Amino acid sequence: MAVLLASVLPAASEPAYHSPLDLRFSPDGEILAVGDATGERVNLLHVRSNKPMLSVPVGASPSGLAWSADGKGLFVAASGAGHVAEIRVSDGTVIRRMATGRYPRGLAAASRRNLLLACDWGLDRLHVIGLADGKSVANIPVGCQPTCVAVSPDESLAVVSHLIPATAANDPKHASEITIVDLEKLAVRKSVRLPTGSSNARGIAIGGDGRTAYVVHTLGRFHLPTTQLDRGWVNTNAFSVIDLASGELSATILLDQVMKGAADPWGVAIDPEGQRLHITLAGVHQLAVIDLKRLPEILGEDPAALANDLSALHRHGLMRRIDLPAKGPRGIDVSPNDGTIAIAGYFSGSVVLLDENGVNPQSIPLGSQTEPDLVRRGEAAFHDATLCYQNWLSCATCHPGARSDGLNWDLLNDGIGNPKNSRSMLLSHATPPVMSLGVRANMETAVRAGFVHIQFTEPSTEDVEAVIAYFKSLKPVASPHLAPDGSLTASAARGNEVFLRDSVGCAKCHPAPLFTKLGMRDVGTANPQDRGKSKYDTPTLVELWCNPPYLHDGRAATLREVLVDHNANDRHGKVSQLSSAELDDLIEYLMSL
Repeated sequence: MAVLLASVLPAASEPAYHSPLDLRFSPDGEILAVGDATGERVNLLHVRSNKPMLSVPVGASPSGLAWSADGKGLFVAASGAGHVAEIRVSDGTVIRRMATGRYPRGLAAASRRNLLLACDWGLDRLHVIGLADGKSVANIPVGCQPTCVAVSPDESLAVVSHLIPATAANDPKHASEITIVDLEKLAVRKSVRLPTGSSNARGIAIGGDGRTAYVVHTLGRFHLPTTQLDRGWVNTNAFSVIDLASGELSATILLDQVMKGAADPWGVAIDPEGQRLHITLAGVHQLAVIDLKRLPEILGEDPAALANDLSALHRHGLMRRIDLPAKGPRGIDVSPNDGTIAIAGYFSGSVVLLDENGVNPQSIPLGSQTEPDLVRRGEAAFHDATLCYQNWLSCATCHPGARSDGLNWDLLNDGIGNPKNSRSMLLSHATPPVMSLGVRANMETAVRAGFVHIQFTEPSTEDVEAVIAYFKSLKPVASPHLAPDGSLTASAARGNEVFLRDSVGCAKCHPAPLFTKLGMRDVGTANPQDRGKSKYDTPTLVELWCNPPYLHDGRAATLREVLVDHNANDRHGKVSQLSSAELDDLIEYLMSL
């Protein structure tokens, strides 16, 4: 296995925490690029030399990496800054910044086509950039919150994963999608719906023959009440196999064991020989290694049944789960030279290296790491499924990024049989009561209840206090619907005027700055499952743009559906009087909050 010899940067330039999120080996396997999310920099680690580590500030969280074909350039998605930076590897100079949407995430290069692909997470598009001039070639509409993209070996296709579903939560097939894009036509070829309840779709790997894509995700059993966790009752963790020729879902295979979950699969990579599929299990701090050559043994049994079979991989001896010397493993890559496996340990601030067999781990720190404060400990606990009974899920499983997974859940705090859409944790401390029916007086009470009634564990006082501190630290993310300088667009400014009109009434219940007047209100959205209850907590409108679907039961996939399709008698804003243009402006304003 290759050995990395890294030097630590001077203390004055060190961030409080290093948080490696994504990493990629160069085409020749000699350099490993590591994106440090909280350090807002990229570290270039020289694999076979005694050279010092090179650290390149990018001014934003690096949320995707891709190499140029010759290995002389590195592309970095600067999430929040609205561009992809190109770094000259020889000296770490940022030689150009290519404009994207505000939140570029996963990156992939189609070098022979001279294209770079960036997921526009905020505006639900795949941004295509021409590498010759760095200008936009196409913005392709895809599914909700595109997170990762991979290009087939022949560069004919790109495959995009989506963090949360795009449909209404009461859709019987509500699930995240995988988008297959034709790179010749620069258009969507097909959208592939994952099994009902799938969310948190992240890493993608495409086999060397270009025929098959492997996508990791969670698989929630949201149609069941949360009365237990045993045997995957509430949540399971999976990878799906996509046939790229037909554009069909071949199978979804569980990574869990009968009595032990594999919470929060994140990154995925295939070894150079196509023998093994490697998947990071972020919630349980493990690496899963799947025998790809023997995988057809179970695909030929009953592919449709595999999504409910907790022992298929183990029964056939097709998977190993390896404990890692790192917390929160996320990005993963495999060296094209010798099969060395590199894993980003987000909360450990380190890179873990294993040999091609997944053994002999080494831990390489990115630099000095400050002792975690209460907020950082809370963030780690929020993402840690080892605190959960049998490790089936973490808090982040249902609240990725402390926001919503877009699914309805039948929690026990308000009775059985009345599922509600999961909610964002942003501003939860400032907008009591919490939960749709207001059954928890405040966020602090709800945090402990979540550990006890969702994770089926008795949390320590320290963990509860830490998660509370983490929630209080959350800040709104600037909307990608704002102008580049952060101001309202002309349309949103007009929409603000509509929002403030007494005759429309939006601001009466949603006044700034919290955009909620708090308390419970009846806006005519009760359904038969609510059993006579008709008043619901008035939520904040902050970050509406990234928390679909809408209403307490997620019945509205879009804000237009909230205001038009589910607003009988104008009880939820008197919008029937508005012109089509005024309604468009109002929605643009709401999406800008």
